[in-house]
Amino acid sequence: MEYSRPMPPVPERQPTLDEQIAIYQREYRDLDPQVEKVVNALSRLDRRMNVAYGRQLGILGLGHAEWEVLKELVMAGTPYQLSPGTIAKRLGLTPAAMTHRIDRMLAQGLVTRERDPENRVRVIIGLTDEGREKWIQVMRKASVFEEELLQDLTKVERTLLGELLTRLLRRVEDAQPDAGGRLTDLD
Repeated sequence: MEYSRPMPPVPERQPTLDEQIAIYQREYRDLDPQVEKVVNALSRLDRRMNVAYGRQLGILGLGHAEWEVLKELVMAGTPYQLSPGTIAKRLGLTPAAMTHRIDRMLAQGLVTRERDPENRVRVIIGLTDEGREKWIQVMRKASVFEEELLQDLTKVERTLLGELLTRLLRRVEDAQPDAGGRLTDLD
């Protein structure tokens, strides 16, 4: 007859980063605790920042999906226009998903959709004044949040952290160029 032990009590709080690393090391002795601490700290920070940004967007009546499109249009520069295919490719979306996203944003007055005057077959998505104002409002809120996030770091530490994270990002982008979305299969 098989004897089953009762399940140990599950803590109601998430383990601290150090507790998590200790648990991992207990279960997998070959673990490099320095690597795990960095990777798990980045993961936890990313998750919490996404929640915080999501809340800020919600206050302004935007979702993450709309924010991503606004960002792409602003980054395109004046006159803040791109084809839906270009936006979809950059965001890793299918053309159908992009169409639904643009339809929602049109209804909100954030973007325009017009025929390209040079090629009547193509469509151009443009940023409205209201869309640009929404982008500015989000940037104001994000700047306050980001300044609070980094308030305990000196300017030198911020610079160093930025350089280190950029170096890690470059390594990931070089090793996995498609990790940002469907970049190659939409050509």
